Amino acid sequence: MPVRVTQTMLNNNMMRNLSNSMGRMDKLQEQLSSGKKISRPSDDPVIATRGMYYRTSLIENEQFQRNVGEAQSWLELSDKSLDEAGSLLSRIRELLVYSGDGALEKSSFQAIAKEIRQLKEHMGNIANQTVGSRYIFAGTDTQNPPYDYATGQFVNTNNQEILLELNKRILLPINVNPQTVFNYKGLTGTGDNIFQLLDKIVTDLDNGQSATVHLGALDDQIDNFLAQRATLGARINRLELIQGRLANEELNITKLMSDNEDADMAQVITNLKTQENVHRAALGAGARIIQPSLIDFLR
Repeated sequence: MPVRVTQTMLNNNMMRNLSNSMGRMDKLQEQLSSGKKISRPSDDPVIATRGMYYRTSLIENEQFQRNVGEAQSWLELSDKSLDEAGSLLSRIRELLVYSGDGALEKSSFQAIAKEIRQLKEHMGNIANQTVGSRYIFAGTDTQNPPYDYATGQFVNTNNQEILLELNKRILLPINVNPQTVFNYKGLTGTGDNIFQLLDKIVTDLDNGQSATVHLGALDDQIDNFLAQRATLGARINRLELIQGRLANEELNITKLMSDNEDADMAQVITNLKTQENVHRAALGAGARIIQPSLIDFLR
């Protein structure tokens, strides 16, 4: 059965089509001004969901990079501290070898003892090195100084690791075990730590005696410092690899997010120009559809 097309139907269809055309132009203009494919999740739920995932991944990556920065501060300062301690031990060894000179008088031994006593105090300063307000050679007990200036001894007994998550399920200790550095007591574990050894050296020298008898124990301490620094260096190398990987991941996530959300400006401009021409043509056709009125004949 044929349907009778009235002027009202023509007018309504024309207005609806013009409204849809203007809506498409508005969407293209919004993409052009914002540079984004969508302005609200309802425009494209798939793009919106992917955008949320990429942003979450980017936030996680930024936090991991901040963790890497903090880990670098700890490890680099620990490495510099161990390097400085190694230099002190080398100087002490030189003094011990010099104390073996049979021509030295008691006053010379005492002068060497004074220097070693100062070097020991500086070793205590190194043991109490801090990052911010936290002691780096105190295990997880970072609020209390591991070296006691009053007794001149290393009093910390904490050997726990401070772990930072540097990537998903990748935990790296950022501190050095202080018990294996400043509280190291030789291969047997029954000897003296570095501070106790230095006290014995100073006592012998104050008594006008050579301290060369302690050279073996001192060399053991020096070898231990070198071994601990080598282990620390390996950890720093791994940290640099993780840092490079995080930087690459940030670039990849940013690119994926851009491909997902950013509008192709050249394509948008082309589509907008095309839609503008379509809209003008629709307006021209609509002007012919509208029924002429008496006013049109009186012109």
